[in-house]
Amino acid sequence: MLAKNVLVAGFAVVVIIAVVLLLAGSPIVAENDQPSAASMEIKIDNFSFEPQTVTIPVGATVTWVNRDDIPHTSVSTDGVFKSKVIDTDGTFSYTFAKAGTYPYYCTIHPKMTGQVVVK
Repeated sequence: MLAKNVLVAGFAVVVIIAVVLLLAGSPIVAENDQPSAASMEIKIDNFSFEPQTVTIPVGATVTWVNRDDIPHTSVSTDGVFKSKVIDTDGTFSYTFAKAGTYPYYCTIHPKMTGQVVVK
């Protein structure tokens, strides 16, 4: 009887260890930790936005990063978003909640233009 109890207890320990190891290797995703929508980075350099046109899904965030030696802005032509002056290595982000085409430009250098297409 004692040998049988030791055997059952030993088996139970092995099963518990296996379950713990299995759970430790599995990512746990809480309801609020769902992956966010896509994001896109637009580089500002040499008086241009690169890429000049981006296509993203609804809910995605675009981040403009100034890699130029002088300040720039990113302002939509229809007033949807407007950055402050973005200094060298500075950033500006905007999350697009609606589908559409959003042209934008630099208010300091108006010939710098780009567009975000949201589908």
